[in-house]
Amino acid sequence: MSGTETSARTFAVIGDEAAAGLEGQIRTVRRLGWHTLELRTVDGTPLAELPRARARECAARLADAGVDVVCLASRIGNWGRPVTGDFAEDVTELDTLIEQGRLFGCGMVRVMSYPNDGLPEAEWARHVTARLTRLAARAEEAGVTLVHENCSGWAGASAPRTLRLLEDVASPALRVLFDIGNGVPHGYDGVAMLRELLPHVAHVHVKDAVRTSGDDTAYTLPGDGQAHVAECLDMLARGGYTGALSLEPHLAVRPHEGLNRPGADATSLTVSAGERLERLWSQTLDALAGRPA
Repeated sequence: MSGTETSARTFAVIGDEAAAGLEGQIRTVRRLGWHTLELRTVDGTPLAELPRARARECAARLADAGVDVVCLASRIGNWGRPVTGDFAEDVTELDTLIEQGRLFGCGMVRVMSYPNDGLPEAEWARHVTARLTRLAARAEEAGVTLVHENCSGWAGASAPRTLRLLEDVASPALRVLFDIGNGVPHGYDGVAMLRELLPHVAHVHVKDAVRTSGDDTAYTLPGDGQAHVAECLDMLARGGYTGALSLEPHLAVRPHEGLNRPGADATSLTVSAGERLERLWSQTLDALAGRPA
């Protein structure tokens, strides 16, 4: 499926958006002609809770299938772990994912920056910075990169806060994961944010969405929503971004909302979203080369 133009870019799928089980996740990337997964859960179990033997089985199966792993999506600092929560959970999870990363050949871990829990903003920021400083030090020692997503947490919805976090943590082991679609549900201009954060972006998620009545969000195929996916892809290409484009369509699975429609429907929707992403990226490259669409 992938032509010579698109094959220069690593496309990935956040596997559990397409299928609960690892075999279904592998089948999905194969249907797309891709070879890369981003792992979040297997059979509904978060990666950090997989028994060691099961993690080894998964790594062996991925190797047999010729499927690489680009990122491990942790729960550190996410929508379910406020800044007042038990930090030891995050340290334990990171240590487990560092160990799993060696099995999977993956040195990137997705994190967020902790939802507030009634603290004044300055105190919230202070706790977030302290936690991520400690986690980044641990990651740096292990040769792992933490990528902070523009989602839940103190730094998630603001480029200035993200830049401040990077400056205060001051570690090469903390960089940016930019999710193209997150600005729509969170109510900010994603294009403007990407423009400020572009030099720090090490990983990208691709989704698209529209705001509906009552400030709800409906997710769409990439390019059909209000996230300006094509504009963001163009900015990434022009800015020399060389990382992966990891598909997180949110069409059948949205963990933070409790939506989980497994099976053929989820796989089919993910494949359709992946085909659209390839088309948009190919159009981006054509435009850069001055070729007619």
